[in-house]
This record gives sequence, C-alpha cells and structure tokens, in this order.
Amino acid sequence: MFAWITDPNAWLALGTLTLLEIVLGIDNIIFLSLVVAKLPKKQQNKARRLGLLAAMLMRLALLASIAWVAHLTYTLVVVFGNEISVRDLILLMGGLFLIWKSSKEIHESIENKTEATDTAINSFFAAIVQIMTMDMILSIDSVITAVGLSDHLIIMMAAVIIAVCVMMLAAKPIGDFVESHPSVKMLALCFLFLVGVTLVLESVDVHIPKGYIYFAMFFSIAVESLNLLRERKQH
Repeated sequence: MFAWITDPNAWLALGTLTLLEIVLGIDNIIFLSLVVAKLPKKQQNKARRLGLLAAMLMRLALLASIAWVAHLTYTLVVVFGNEISVRDLILLMGGLFLIWKSSKEIHESIENKTEATDTAINSFFAAIVQIMTMDMILSIDSVITAVGLSDHLIIMMAAVIIAVCVMMLAAKPIGDFVESHPSVKMLALCFLFLVGVTLVLESVDVHIPKGYIYFAMFFSIAVESLNLLRERKQH
C-alpha cells in the first residue's frame, strides 16, 4: 500500500495532481466566496469550513469509486451526431446554473438590490449544499484526470486533501477581499459567467483550453490590481 513512498514518479504524480487541484480550485473559491457572503457574518467561517470539508469528502468518495467515475464518460445517447455521457449532462446542468447564478448576482449588483428574505440563498444548509454541488461539478474533470494520471488511490486522495487545505486557508482572505471591493466582485461574477459558458460548451464537445480562461482571469486581476493601487495612492 505504501510502496509508492520510495518511487520518485509517485511523488511527481502527487505534486502534479496537487497543483492541478489547486489551480482548478480557483473558480470553486470564487463561487464559495459569493455564496458565503450572503450569510450572516457569524456563520460565514463555519460555512466555508463545512462546505469545503463536505466537498472534500465527496471528492474522496468519487475517487474511491474509480469504476463508477470511469463510466461517467461512456456514451448514453447520440444527439445530432454528438455523443452524450453522464459527464456531459453534469457539465451542462452545472454550466447553466453558473450562468443563471452569476447573471442574477450581476443584476443585483447593478440594481443595488439585496434579497434578505431569499431563504434559498441565506439558508446555512442551502449554502453548504450549493458549495458541495458546485465543487463536484467544477472538479469532475480533475477527478477524471487524476484517475488517468496515477495508479495509486492514496496519491489521488492525498492531492485532494492538500488542495482543500490550501483552499481553506485562502478562502477567507479572498472572500473578504472580493466582498470589500465591488469592482473585484463584478470581475469575479463575470469570470463565473465565463466558466459557466465554458462548461456548457464542454458538454457539447466544444473544447476551450483552460489556459486561455485562466490567462484572461489573471490578466484581468492584474489590471484591476493596478487600478486599486492607483486609487489608493490618489486617496
């Protein structure tokens, strides 16, 4: 079981998978920050921790069900020449949800509305469910990739645990920063909208390299950081 400890290739696989999980977890953190921001202040840290912990357990369960994960890419039906699998349906539903969610949040930000009575959002339990569900949708490709990159289940699980620990440390400062800067929040919402569109396209076999999306995001963040720095110096 632990024979991989002396195998350099196993450590390389662990480092690669951990980095992959962390990078692909960026959109998870942004979504988590926006969901948690709707909760009362005293519940936000607890929601972050419980949401990420539950999401981690769900990912570990997916990895433990390797045979089932492999079946996610099997063709269910063929529509207009396109092969539709369970993975495609999950990505389609997740993409449509992200497009709806980000569009709704953008509209509220522009109209300066707050829906304090929206129990579907402000409910602590509903927030946890949203975090878990979206984490599974956004990480399903990384789980399938992990199954293909390593033969050791313990390596795949270790990579997930390390990545989630990093996300737990980063979630609060990122969430506080996004919430305290309206322009950054709008940028994050637009990024989530882009991710939603990408998931919908992926579900119909239109593949957009992830590198393009992350480059666009980091470039936008760099420009926004310069704007914030300029405003701080002016004040």
